[in-house]
Amino acid sequence: MRPDRLLDNPIMLLVEVGAVVTTVAALLDPSTLAVLVSVWLWLTVWFGTLAEAVAEGRGKAQAASLRDLQTSTTARRVRGSADELAHTGPLAVRPTDEVPSTSLRVGDVVVVGPGERIPADGDVVEGVASVDESAVTGESAPVIRESGGDRCAVTGGTVVLSDEIVVRVSRDPGQSFVDRMIALVEGSERQRTPNELALNVLLLALTAVFVLVVATLWPIAGYADARPPVVVLVALLVCLVPTTIGALLSAIGIAGMDRLVRRNVLAMSGRAVEAAGDVDVLLLDKTGTITYGNRRATALVPAPGVEPDDLARAACQSSLADETPEGRSIVDLVGGGDQALPAGVELVEFSARTRMSGLDHEVDGRVHRVRKGAASAVAAWVHSTGGRPSPEVDAAVTEISAAGGTPLVVAEKVGDRPARLLGVVRLKDVVKEGMRERFDELRAMGIRTVMITGDNALTARAIAEEAGVDDFLAEATPEDKLALIRQEQEGGRLVAMCGDGTNDAPALAQADVGVAMNTGTSAAKEAGNMVDLDSDPTKLIEVVEIGKQLLITRGALTTFSVANDVAKYFAILPAMFAVAVPQLDVLNVMRLSSPESAITSAVVFNALVIVALVPLALRGVRYRPARAEVLLRHNVLVYGVGGLVVPFVGIKAIDLVVSLIPGL
Repeated sequence: MRPDRLLDNPIMLLVEVGAVVTTVAALLDPSTLAVLVSVWLWLTVWFGTLAEAVAEGRGKAQAASLRDLQTSTTARRVRGSADELAHTGPLAVRPTDEVPSTSLRVGDVVVVGPGERIPADGDVVEGVASVDESAVTGESAPVIRESGGDRCAVTGGTVVLSDEIVVRVSRDPGQSFVDRMIALVEGSERQRTPNELALNVLLLALTAVFVLVVATLWPIAGYADARPPVVVLVALLVCLVPTTIGALLSAIGIAGMDRLVRRNVLAMSGRAVEAAGDVDVLLLDKTGTITYGNRRATALVPAPGVEPDDLARAACQSSLADETPEGRSIVDLVGGGDQALPAGVELVEFSARTRMSGLDHEVDGRVHRVRKGAASAVAAWVHSTGGRPSPEVDAAVTEISAAGGTPLVVAEKVGDRPARLLGVVRLKDVVKEGMRERFDELRAMGIRTVMITGDNALTARAIAEEAGVDDFLAEATPEDKLALIRQEQEGGRLVAMCGDGTNDAPALAQADVGVAMNTGTSAAKEAGNMVDLDSDPTKLIEVVEIGKQLLITRGALTTFSVANDVAKYFAILPAMFAVAVPQLDVLNVMRLSSPESAITSAVVFNALVIVALVPLALRGVRYRPARAEVLLRHNVLVYGVGGLVVPFVGIKAIDLVVSLIPGL
């Protein structure tokens, strides 16, 4: 209620000034009308700030739970300077010092073990562990964080559940991801968007027009010898200026960001939410966004004369020494994770030089060798032992490659006999569940989807067709992604980008809406203007819906606010001149009881309609995928016509009650 706090809301400030004027008038010349108008004008100001207060209160409640993550903890900081740590062996075995987490700085390296809280934001540089991020994301299922990929970023305050990881700190205390979340959800960094500023200018222009109109009524009424009391003029002014949308405008923007936070998407600005509502093109990184982060084994293709079980056994054994995600997926596919190794086994680890992994062990006095790897590498190994190629295996390799998959060939050699090919393991990028349906929804919204990948065109086309995207960009470098976004923007389109890797950072920064996955790198999260805490790229559909919902809600309530001025005009203006100019009684279409009750009813309705629309402002108008002209027609019919009809009904109903008050 403080005037200095209302400077950002000139319409409510004008109402408060009017309340002061009518209060003074009521004290100097007490009357039932003056007292009632004064009381309801003060209530109008209070109701006008209620929606924004409720919206901000939600953010503060969410921020309070996040502050629990900021408790100071003890960190095991690895000794040595940044240069020393960059040129040493494994960091987990180096000496550590226990220090408060508040003393950590960018570049420091800490070791975090099971049950320990990660002391600061950073990137995993050694190890792999499951991490409980439920305090940040709300999801109870633990997530895997590991070094050397796009799932290396960790958030301070989350808890390591298993194993041990080494983390390099990426942000100083006070600038962490959680600190930024707290500031944003509390609204302390929320700035008015261009659309909101433009609407404010429109509302101020309308207000200025109505101030001028009401001010000129004073001399006109004096000329007609029907000069109304100041209280009536103030009531007319307050009812004609767009108080409804003026009261709810800020709350609509805050509520839009709040709806995103409740869906585990952190928007760095209200402008990003608005832009999401106007997005024309969506670019998505393939790996980790449309597909899971690594290729997975999906099928086994036995060679002629080879039993599927024999191929499965050999594929599993040859993958036990392969610690790559692809190797682990083969073990998972055949269910051999608990398989006991034979006595005297010798594991052959995968290497980039041989491009194979395998296992050697002795069976009945003969050495049994199993190998799995790239088709050319395994074929060369088989040929070196005197083995023969298999046209059927070659055909399977060609077919899998043509379909965008990756073939791994399995072979075995027993004793002195030549090696033989057992079959092929098919690896492929697995598209996340529900992708095609989500892209169909985006298409219905008029949004074109483009998949971006570094894969060759053959693989990219296969994944694009399976996922259901509209277009793809293959063999894309960071420069290619950036160029594509700029090309689309130069064509007048708004572009959204989803990504999770460091190589996505330039594109995320250039896009109008850059949504970074929380599982991604710190660079990606810094570059985007939104962070999806669930790392679900399909969430962008909800982001777009919320953005459109924000714009539609703002337009709908503006339409309603302007339209309902007509009814208030018909209520107050005839009441002002009814005695001096009886002919104006024809404008009293609502047949209100008296001039005093008409003015009071209009002021009361003007205040109560704000309260009635607070839930709609916070929840937002429901959005259905449709063309812009269809949405516009719907809003005009519902909120334009509704803004005309509802005030007539509401003011008449209030008049029936107000007319019972003595003195009116």
